Amino acid sequence: MVMGHDARPPREGAHPDVPGASEPERVSGDEPLLAARVHRPSDLMRLLVGVLVIALVVAIAAFAHGTTSGLEQDINKGAGGAPDVFVNIAGLVSSIAVLLVPVAFAIERLIKRDGLRIADGVLAAVLAHGVTLATDLWVARAAPGTIQDALTQPQAGGGLTDPVHNYLAPVIAYMTAVGMARRPRWRVLLWTVLLLDAFTMLVAGYTTAFSIILTVLIGWTVAYGTLYAVGSPNVRPTGQTLLAGLRRVGFRPVTALRAEGVGIPDSADSGDRGRRYIVTLEDGPPLDVTVVDREQQAHGFFYRAWRRLTLRAITTGRSIVSLRQALEQEALLAYAAIAAGANAPKLIATSELGPDAVILVYEHLGGRTLDSLDDKEITDDLVRSSWRQVRALQSRRIAHRRLAGDAILVDRSGNVILTDLRGGEIAAGDLVLRMDIAQLLTTLGLRVGAERAVAAAVEVLGPDAIADCLPLLQPIALSRSTRATLRRLARERSKREREAVLEASELAKRARAEAAAPGEEVTADGRTDRKADRKSDRKSDRKIERAEKQAEKRAIDVALDEAREEDLLAQIRQQVLLIRPQAPVEPVRLERIKPRTLVSLIAGAVAAYFLLSQIASTPLSTISQADWRWVAAAVLFSALSYVAAAMSLLGFVPERVGFWRTVIAQVAGSFVKIVAPAAVGGVALNTRFLQRSGVRPGLAVASVGASQLFGLGAHIMLLLAFGYLTGTEKSQSFTPSRTVIAGLLTVAVLVLVVTAIPFMRKFVSTRLRSLFAGVVPRMLDVLQRPMKLLTGIGGMLLLTATFVLCLDASIRAFGHDSQGISYASVAVVFLAGNALGSAAPTPGGVGAVEGALTFGLVAVGLPLEVATPSVLLYRLLTLWLPVLPGWVCFNWLTKRGAL
Repeated sequence: MVMGHDARPPREGAHPDVPGASEPERVSGDEPLLAARVHRPSDLMRLLVGVLVIALVVAIAAFAHGTTSGLEQDINKGAGGAPDVFVNIAGLVSSIAVLLVPVAFAIERLIKRDGLRIADGVLAAVLAHGVTLATDLWVARAAPGTIQDALTQPQAGGGLTDPVHNYLAPVIAYMTAVGMARRPRWRVLLWTVLLLDAFTMLVAGYTTAFSIILTVLIGWTVAYGTLYAVGSPNVRPTGQTLLAGLRRVGFRPVTALRAEGVGIPDSADSGDRGRRYIVTLEDGPPLDVTVVDREQQAHGFFYRAWRRLTLRAITTGRSIVSLRQALEQEALLAYAAIAAGANAPKLIATSELGPDAVILVYEHLGGRTLDSLDDKEITDDLVRSSWRQVRALQSRRIAHRRLAGDAILVDRSGNVILTDLRGGEIAAGDLVLRMDIAQLLTTLGLRVGAERAVAAAVEVLGPDAIADCLPLLQPIALSRSTRATLRRLARERSKREREAVLEASELAKRARAEAAAPGEEVTADGRTDRKADRKSDRKSDRKIERAEKQAEKRAIDVALDEAREEDLLAQIRQQVLLIRPQAPVEPVRLERIKPRTLVSLIAGAVAAYFLLSQIASTPLSTISQADWRWVAAAVLFSALSYVAAAMSLLGFVPERVGFWRTVIAQVAGSFVKIVAPAAVGGVALNTRFLQRSGVRPGLAVASVGASQLFGLGAHIMLLLAFGYLTGTEKSQSFTPSRTVIAGLLTVAVLVLVVTAIPFMRKFVSTRLRSLFAGVVPRMLDVLQRPMKLLTGIGGMLLLTATFVLCLDASIRAFGHDSQGISYASVAVVFLAGNALGSAAPTPGGVGAVEGALTFGLVAVGLPLEVATPSVLLYRLLTLWLPVLPGWVCFNWLTKRGAL
């Protein structure tokens, strides 16, 4: 609680204007709970941008030697005509001023008692000096010659100039860290001095243009890295500052209480709406005051940046770049909403609280938000009143953009008031207005159900307006908090469906056990085992077993249908279609690009560059000299891998599934791998294939999961075994190689770290528990069929063997038998490269697999001129050539309903 100097404190917990509210949070005059320093996302963003630009400059210097040398020649030619007297005077003035300006600024800040900023600047300068020394050492001793040529120049007395200026970068870091950019006069003075100093050094031949650019970037980047690491001083206004600001605009405040906890819950996307206070006055009703500062304005910066990148511009709100713009935006919307006839908070005053905060003063509204009301308190009249407020806004083309439950306030008289207008928009387009309707339909549907929400909306806005919003009724168009609620409800529905399926399956097994004849036994999965009659009447047993499975499947389907619930958005669509059957339902594309597509494009571009560089470095003569007998052998091993893949899958499926159709499905997976990451496409296709083959969805997922889990374990064991053999094959002893020992120690350290950190231990245990919950019962079913288990294990070993032999044949096609590379070494290289390919986000692991295999083959002693074409041939046979047959098989299976 914040109190004026001449006021007596009010009774503890009392607040006359908020009925039924819990005791609000009291904030002391200096708000000690606020952090002294804050880590700003904008500082981190500038740090990342600086690192990327530095990397770009170094790359240009390394690979564009002709451009850098031509630029230096042009600068030297243009600077040759400058008078020497002018150059000497400018150099003397700039060298003195570049040291005096930081000192003068420090004195000015110390006079204003801002010593923390000076300390930050000194720390940034020290770090920048260390980075410049490290950069100079790297350029002088380890950098390529092209980078040295771009960053240095020969001196008259011998030697080279400094690649990075050891005094200029610390000055830039110091001035950036102390916040000179927010003071125009000092900023202009600094840049004048810096440009003059850079000009004189270039003209005198003491540096290069790339050296100046790199120096500025290092100072700028280190400054923001320092600010983000240690935090910037918290500039949020204190309670006394708030009271002083209210007095400046003519109010006489007595107390200020934080409004959080008074029926205003903290939602997922309300962090940038400012701190709210209820201020009591010496005379007159209380006030609602919102304080907005730079820290809260930056809240959710990365989330908003990601939304602006992935969504179409029309669906995202306009960016607010300054506090004054935010103040003007909220004030304009407040006045516009009231002028439109909507119930909205009445703005009565605004003011700045220094350079880093503003306040907006509203008339006090006593009430509760829609989220804080009980379901029985939300009547049809209240729902219709909410729609009337939206109708008033839309009549003047005003979009709210945040019609979540915490933005709808119900006062003591039952009137609905729309708050949080700060993110709104005037002169809004049709798409944004329809998004508001879709959002409010979902918000009200979560509380009163789809039928009541749609009925009230149709009554107020009319059926056509509601029907037009159906294409916008998709999660991406809703607020962040609403999407979180829908995801939580979806998880709850899935849990109920799983419980219903398990219960029905258990009841079916129990019924079969009770109905079994005295000479029959019941296996762990509930099937009867008629030992006495099996030899005499196997055909009858198969019919009975098939009937039992069909009965169990029907029981599970019935239980699933009874437990299945449609999500809220689907219910809303159905209610609208009952009123307007011809309403458009095709979703509008709001995403500019999907996150997975963006990652795949970036990784694909890197992979394409890598592959093209490899292909360009491979002479055509090498391809023409290939041994085509080994090429034919590699083709045979590649084709045999699909048979092995089918065996490894069917070995974990107790149900009867056609073998050759499964082989065709594995060939179809070659096409899917090109359009999806390697670890995702095959799993999805196999799961779908098993479901269409008659395996229940839960069991299909469990079978594929068991296959993947067993394959992962086999992959690790084979990698360790072949790694051990690789380390001992050239020695009489059986001592493993240092690489294997280092790998084992690394795995052990990672396991210890995971088990020692609580949140990581909980994360891993939760994921493993959910995985084993479905996989372990499936493994128990497989263990009761030794032939199935043998098929699965044999298929996995055969799959690994065919790929290793294909890679070995590709090597021998170009290197013949003279290279002396053992099968164990080839197996280690393949297993490591395949693991990296599965983790890569690119389709088929493109780029990652090629790089890993090439690097691994070179590491085990294969020349680069043989390793590169060998890897390219191997990938051609296992990834690219099977695409066309895979597409044919995919279409064939799809037409026959197998996918």
